[in-house]
Amino acid sequence: MADKLTVVLSQSQNKHPARRGLEEDIATQLLMEKDVVVSVIPHLYDINEKHTAMLFLRSIESDVVVLSWLYPRAAHWMLDRYQVKGHIGDVLLKDDEDDEGMEDTDDEGSGIGAADLPDRHIYTIDLRVSDRHEDYLEEIRRIAKESKDRSQAQKAASQLGFVSIDSVTSTNGEGKVRQELMAPTRRRWYPVIDFNRCTNCMECIDFCLFGVYGVDNIDRILVENPDNCKKGCPACSRVCPEQAIIFPEYRSPEIAGANLGGIGGLKIDLTKLFGGGDAVSTAASERDAELVKDGRDAVGWAVGIPKRQEGIESEPKDELDDLMDSLEDVEI
Repeated sequence: MADKLTVVLSQSQNKHPARRGLEEDIATQLLMEKDVVVSVIPHLYDINEKHTAMLFLRSIESDVVVLSWLYPRAAHWMLDRYQVKGHIGDVLLKDDEDDEGMEDTDDEGSGIGAADLPDRHIYTIDLRVSDRHEDYLEEIRRIAKESKDRSQAQKAASQLGFVSIDSVTSTNGEGKVRQELMAPTRRRWYPVIDFNRCTNCMECIDFCLFGVYGVDNIDRILVENPDNCKKGCPACSRVCPEQAIIFPEYRSPEIAGANLGGIGGLKIDLTKLFGGGDAVSTAASERDAELVKDGRDAVGWAVGIPKRQEGIESEPKDELDDLMDSLEDVEI
C-alpha cells in the first residue's frame, strides 16, 4: 500500500462558476495535506479507455478516493467497467436518502458481483452533496487515516507471513503528467452495469438492438460497444428486473444511480419504475424512436420484451403511478 492516499477530482462537464470554485477550493486545500496526493481529471463519464486519465486511474494500485459530479454507485461501476477495481469504500459524506440504500455500499449483493477484486478500496464521493470544501476535506482526512491504519495492519500481518503486499508505483500528478490527464474529451452516453445487482439474466442484450451489449469469455454480460448507445435513451434500464443498469447523466435519479428508497417518506416500489407494464411500454417506445432515426423499422413489443411481463393486466393508475410518471419530468 502507498504511504499517501490518492485523491482524484473529476471535473464537471460545464464551467459553472460555483462548481469550478468548489473544485478549485478542494484541490488547493488537498495540495497542502501531507497524507494526500491529488490529481484532477476531466468528467469521469466522458473518459474512454484510451484517455491518459483512464490509464492513470488503472495505474493506481492502492486505495483511492474519486470525487465526481455523479452518484457514488454510478461512479464506482463506471470505474469497474474500465478495470479500475476495488472493494467499495464506506463514505460517510452523502445524502441522507442514501441511508435507504445501504445495501449498495457492500461488496455482497444479490447480483453476480465484480470479478477479481484487488486488495484495496475505492471511495466514490458525490460533489453535489455539499457546497463547502471543508466537508470534503474532513471526509478525505478520515478516509486517509482509515486507509493508513489498514495498510499498517496489513504490513504487520505480512511480516508475520500471513499475507503478501504487492509493491506500488506512486504517481504524483505534477507538471506534464497533470496536463496530459486533462486531454480534451467529448460528451458520451452509455450504460453502466452494477454487478452487485446484475444477475446475468441477459434481458438487456435481448432488448437492445444497437449492439451495445455483449458477453465476455465466461458468458458474463458486459457493455461491449458503449458508443453504439443512442444519446439520451435509457430504455434498457427500464426492462432490467434488478435495476442494475445505470445511465449516470439521465435526469431521473433512479436511472442515474441514486440509492432511492423513498421520496418525502413515501416508499417507492421500484418495480413500477423498471419492471411494470408502463415502464416496458416506455422502453419500447424509446427504442422504436431510435430505430426510426436510424432508418430502421419500429418493432414495438415484438422483440426483446421481458417474458415476465406477459399476462400482466393493466390496472387504473393510482397516486403512486402518478408520482412515478412525474419523476420523468422533473429533476430531484
